[in-house]
Amino acid sequence: MELYVLIALAALCVGLAAYIAVMKLQMRALRRALHRNLDPSYDRQLSVSLLDPSLNSLAAEVNNILDDQRRLKRDAVRAEGNLKQSVSDIAHDLRTPMTVIKGNLQLLSQDEHLSPRGCEYLATCSEKADKLKEMADAFFELSVLESDDTAAELRQVNLTKTLMQFLADSEAAIRLHGLEPQIVFPEKTAFICADEQMLVRMLGNVLNNILKYAHDSFRLEVAAGKDSTAVAFSNPVRAGEMPDTSLMFERSYRADASRSGGSAGLGLFIVRLLAEKQGAKVSASAKENVLTLLLEFPNN
Repeated sequence: MELYVLIALAALCVGLAAYIAVMKLQMRALRRALHRNLDPSYDRQLSVSLLDPSLNSLAAEVNNILDDQRRLKRDAVRAEGNLKQSVSDIAHDLRTPMTVIKGNLQLLSQDEHLSPRGCEYLATCSEKADKLKEMADAFFELSVLESDDTAAELRQVNLTKTLMQFLADSEAAIRLHGLEPQIVFPEKTAFICADEQMLVRMLGNVLNNILKYAHDSFRLEVAAGKDSTAVAFSNPVRAGEMPDTSLMFERSYRADASRSGGSAGLGLFIVRLLAEKQGAKVSASAKENVLTLLLEFPNN
């Protein structure tokens, strides 16, 4: 009798071990199916058949959650697309009347009968119109960049020549702001792999940031490495005005959030988008009241 009991217990243990082994295999299959759903391009429900009814119920609930997540994601993508299109439309609609306003303000400035107080009002309106146009242009450029899937036209670019031409074209603006540039180029001509038009747009946005917040001088230095070449823009910052370098390339970041008359804060974010399109990197750092913006491009 005891022998039969032992045999039954042994058979029960073997059956239980086999059941546990099967359950483990099915749990692994469930985990793999869940892992596949982490891929945004994978759009399927869990399709595993489990022996345990409780696990089947769990898989069904997970499928319901996955369906809700996919729906929320589709809604978020649709809402983001609508928002981008709205921003693009608004920016585009603003540019035409702003051009008209600026033209009329320029005509008014030629009026010899304008009173001194009128000249002051006119100067204020012209300044605000310039900033508003700059913001509209930035929003329009951003909307175009974010909706444009066209790849950058990467080719070998003579960085030294491009920078020298850029500085020559920007000399008037630099002098107008009272800045003294310090230029440091390597002995050999530097070449990078980039889209030259995008590169010039990046340089322009970085320089605009310097013109707004630098004082006295700025430094432009090019350092060529084995695999990449770095372009560093450095400028002194007044005490207490150092921006958060970890956020400078984020959307709509402004060092002074209370600044009502400034830009939309999109310039450096656009620089980041342009860099990503070219496989380049951007970063910012601060040391002893000196702010440095670094652009790193692959050499080939």
